[in-house]
Amino acid sequence: MDPRAGLPAQTSDLVDAAKLLAAYYDDRPDPAEPSQRVAFGTSGHRGSSLTRSFNEAHIVATTEAIRRYRAAQGVDGPLFIGKDTHALSGPALRTAVEVLTAAGVPVLIDAAEGFTPTPVVSHAILTYNRGRSAGLNGRSSGLADGIVVTPSHNPPPDGGFKYDPPSGGPAEEAATAWIQDEANRLLASGWEQVARVPYGTAVAGPGVGRHDYIAGYVDDLPSVVDIDAIRDAGLHVGVDPLGGASLAYWPAIGERLQLELDVVNERLDPTFGFMTLDWDGRIRMDPSSPYAMAGLLSRAGRFRVGFACDPDADRHGVVTPGAGLMNPNHYLSVVVSYLFGQGRGWPVEAGVGKTLVSTSMIDRVAASLGRRVVEVPVGFKWFVEGLLDGSLGFGGEESAGASLLRRDGSVWTTDKDGLVLGLLAVEITALTGKDPGQLYQELTERFGAPAYRRVDSPATPEQKAALKALSPDQITAKTLAGEPITAVLTRAPGNGAAIGGLKIVTEAGWAAMRPSGTEDVYKIYAESFRSEEHLEEVITEARTIVERALRAG
Repeated sequence: MDPRAGLPAQTSDLVDAAKLLAAYYDDRPDPAEPSQRVAFGTSGHRGSSLTRSFNEAHIVATTEAIRRYRAAQGVDGPLFIGKDTHALSGPALRTAVEVLTAAGVPVLIDAAEGFTPTPVVSHAILTYNRGRSAGLNGRSSGLADGIVVTPSHNPPPDGGFKYDPPSGGPAEEAATAWIQDEANRLLASGWEQVARVPYGTAVAGPGVGRHDYIAGYVDDLPSVVDIDAIRDAGLHVGVDPLGGASLAYWPAIGERLQLELDVVNERLDPTFGFMTLDWDGRIRMDPSSPYAMAGLLSRAGRFRVGFACDPDADRHGVVTPGAGLMNPNHYLSVVVSYLFGQGRGWPVEAGVGKTLVSTSMIDRVAASLGRRVVEVPVGFKWFVEGLLDGSLGFGGEESAGASLLRRDGSVWTTDKDGLVLGLLAVEITALTGKDPGQLYQELTERFGAPAYRRVDSPATPEQKAALKALSPDQITAKTLAGEPITAVLTRAPGNGAAIGGLKIVTEAGWAAMRPSGTEDVYKIYAESFRSEEHLEEVITEARTIVERALRAG
C-alpha cells in the first residue's frame, strides 16, 4: 500500500499530455517486440504511446483489421464510434475515422464531437439493429456495429480501442483473435499503405454522420429505470463522473428527465489531476476503489445515495451514508434481490448471470427467489447472448460491471452500464425506503455475512500455463479449510466454457485460481460464509492444493 493512497494527486504524479500525444504520432512500434504488438482481447487493445504499445501504427492496423473483419462478416451498416476522456482517445478516434472513411465505411460520431460512454455505444447499436436480422447464410447485411476508444479505468497514460459487433457487446474470442492476427500482420508490413482521408476532410464529407448519442440514450432511460419513482421521491443524489465520458450526460439526465442530481466534480482534465491516488500511488479512475473514490466518500453524509462511473462509464461505485463505498459484490447482491424480488415483473425464465468469481450471496438470494443462476467464466462477453434473447434478466461481474433488461424484459445494453446501475441505486432507495447499504445488511442477517478477498501468488509462465490446463482429476484433496469439497471446476457450470483455471467449492466457501494475463502471478479469489479466519484458511489451503497439483504435473 502506498502511503499516499487516498490523498490528492500532486503535479509530479501527472502525465505530460503533450509528450503523450507527440509519442502517439512520432514513435513507431517494433513488431518483433511482443510488448509492442497488438493484443486484442475482449476489452480490445490497450497500451500507452510512451511504451510504444498504443501508437498511430497500432490504430491504423487495428482499424483496418476491423474493417476487413466486418466486411468478411457481411456487416455493411453504419459503424457507431465513441471515445472517452483519456488523452490518447481523441487522436485514436481521429485515426480510426480516417481509415474507415477512406474504405467507404459509413461512420457515426457524436453530434458535438464530444465523449461517449461504452454503454451508450452499445445502446445505439442495438437500437439501430432492432427489427433487423441477419440476412441470407447468416450474413449481417444492413446491421450496425461499433468501436469504443477507451482503456476504461486505466491510468491517464493509457489508451484503449475495442470493437462491438452487431450484438452490441464485447466481441467473442474468434473475432478478437482474427482482428489481432490481422492487425499484427499489418503492423509488421503494410500499415503505412492503408488508405486514409484527412480527418477534417472526412468529417466534412458524406461518409461521416452525426449521431445525437445523448438524446438517444437519455430519452430512453425510463424504459430501464423507474424515473418517475426517482423524481417523486425527491432524494438528494450525488454523482461523480470521475472526469469521464458521462460528464455531459448527468446534466442532460437531470434536465430532460427532471431529476435532482448534484454533480460533485465537473472537471475535465486528460491528466486527471483532480483525482486522489489509488492503493499503489497511481492515478486510476476506479469507482470500486475507496482510495480513488475518496472525493465522493468525503461527501457521503450530504447525500441519500451517491454514485460514480469510470471514464467510459461501464463500471459503477455506490456510496451510502452508512456503508460508505459499497463492495461491488454487496451491491450486486442487493440488485439481484430487488430486481427479481419486487422491482421487475420479468418472466420466470429470466435468470441471474454472474461470473464464477462473484459472491455466492447472489446464489443464495436467487435460490430464495426461485431463480436460476447462470455462472460463467470471467468476462462480460458471456452475458451477451442471454441479455439479447432475454434468458438473463441481469448479468454482473465482481469488478463493478453489470447490465440488465428493460422493464418490459427486452434488451437494453449488452455491455456494462455504470449509468443505469447508479440510477438503479436511487430507484431502489426511492421504492424501498432503504438505501442499498441498509438492504445488504438485511441480506447478511438472512443469509450470512461472507468474507471475500482477492490475492496474487507468484507463478512462472510455465506454472501459469499448467494452471490454465489443469483438469479436475488432478486435484486429489477431499477437503478445503475443514469442509468436504463439493465441486472441482475447470469449466463454468452455467455454459460449460473453460474458466482458464480452477474453482474449488465447499458448502461455506470457495476459492478460484486464474493465471494473470499480464503479470507473473496467479490470482486467488476466495469467499467464506464463516469468518475472516476461515477465509484465510481457504486461501492458504487452496494455494497448497494448486501448487501440489502443479508439482505433480
